[in-house]
Amino acid sequence: MKLRHLLVGLAAVATLTACSDYAKVLKSHDAYYKYEAAKEYYTRGQYARTATLLNEVLPALRGTELGEEALYLHGSATLKAKDYDAAATILRKYYTDYPRGQFAEQASYNCGIALYKSTPEVKLDQTPTYEAVTELSRFIERYPRSPLTVDARDKIFELQDKLVEKEWLSAKLYYDLGSYFLNCSKGGSNYQACIVTAENAIRDYPYTPRKEEFAFLIVRAKFGLADQSVSEKKEERLVSAIDEYHSFIDEFPQSVHRSEADQLYRKYSRQLNRPIQTEEEEA
Repeated sequence: MKLRHLLVGLAAVATLTACSDYAKVLKSHDAYYKYEAAKEYYTRGQYARTATLLNEVLPALRGTELGEEALYLHGSATLKAKDYDAAATILRKYYTDYPRGQFAEQASYNCGIALYKSTPEVKLDQTPTYEAVTELSRFIERYPRSPLTVDARDKIFELQDKLVEKEWLSAKLYYDLGSYFLNCSKGGSNYQACIVTAENAIRDYPYTPRKEEFAFLIVRAKFGLADQSVSEKKEERLVSAIDEYHSFIDEFPQSVHRSEADQLYRKYSRQLNRPIQTEEEEA
């Protein structure tokens, strides 16, 4: 409702600068004139011009009765101009400076949306994705009854799916590198890195549809780690891998990976001189 009142107010000044030349407005030293022009450009959908003018006049309007509205409009225009990083910074400043302001709820939500829109593709560093999840979660905590909460929660789920996919690609890459040692430091192992990455993903996202894929990758990586181990560590790691196999079969008895898991179990059980009996054969 408050946002609607703002837009109505913007429409009321639509004729003020309808014929104004943008270059002339930029040269003006009258902050209030520039502010009214900025609102006119906003109503026309010329958001980059709006943001530019507001950026110039905000210092002069700070502390006045127009300062709050100008700051929010600056963030909104910057978001609509698709300058997402800058928009997030401005909108965060608004709800920080005006925590009880008339646009605080919308600014908090829009800050999360700006970060959401700036998230990179899965293969790249996902730090911005974590920031977007944090911001949207913060919005939900502040305004749990907001009509925007459902959308914010959906956006979080979508971003979490992206984070899961990033973890999957990382874990799979470590597994595919396998016994390649040149990228390992201080005696580390790609298989160990795969196991840690996959285990962390399951812990952080226990309801991900990829849980079975992560779990089977851990089984494969543990057998791979045992296979490349020195003799004094081999038996211990084989036991750990076999235990992982049983845990996997218990949780996913109908897994599409069941056949491969059984084959790994049979192959490596022989190295421990243990009776070979899969879960199916026990049943």
